[in-house]
Amino acid sequence: MDHAEADRQMLSERYLLNELTPEVREEFEEHFFSCQQCALDLEAGAAFLDHSKAVLSPPLKSEVVRPVPEGSQRFWARLRPAFALPLLGLLIVLSYQSFVVFPRLQHAAHSAGNPQLLPALSLINVAARGENQASLLARKGEPFLLFVDIPGDDRFSTYVANLQDAAGKELWSLTIPQAATKDTISIQVPGRDAPGIYTLVIRGESGTENTEVGRYPFNLQFQQ
Repeated sequence: MDHAEADRQMLSERYLLNELTPEVREEFEEHFFSCQQCALDLEAGAAFLDHSKAVLSPPLKSEVVRPVPEGSQRFWARLRPAFALPLLGLLIVLSYQSFVVFPRLQHAAHSAGNPQLLPALSLINVAARGENQASLLARKGEPFLLFVDIPGDDRFSTYVANLQDAAGKELWSLTIPQAATKDTISIQVPGRDAPGIYTLVIRGESGTENTEVGRYPFNLQFQQ
């Protein structure tokens, strides 16, 4: 599972709402431990749910509810705390859905049914041109494509591609079947929030063997 797939299925929101099957939940938990963006989404969503629960919780029995002054016609004077707090919580939930959830759903539906022109970078023979020579110009947060040829080897049953930042931190990983290496691999990379040097690392796996077979650095730059 990669971030693009998790984002498309809104797994962060469904995870917090306990709407995932046990199998998908376990797979997503393995993913977000290595995905900084999903971890941030979960942190923000959990904070929002905690705040909503606090706002929507009923008042304590010891809370004193003051009567409305007789004859007052002011709207806010008639809203006792027992009604005002749940109303405020409802407004928060509706606002979150209107400005965050619904736009994401609309964008996902629009993207799924329409062709997109994505920035692309070929990493074929990039190592031969020297480290950090390949450059890609994209927009901040915009996904992009990487094209790479993986040297096939019968020793490996699968390959794993992972993206590392300049500090060597792994941002995500993607499993690639051995049969796919017969052709050029195209990988859709989730958008990044920071420009700089990134490296696509390819490793071959078979049983206990795990061997690096390719390392492809590139320079990600953002459009102004």
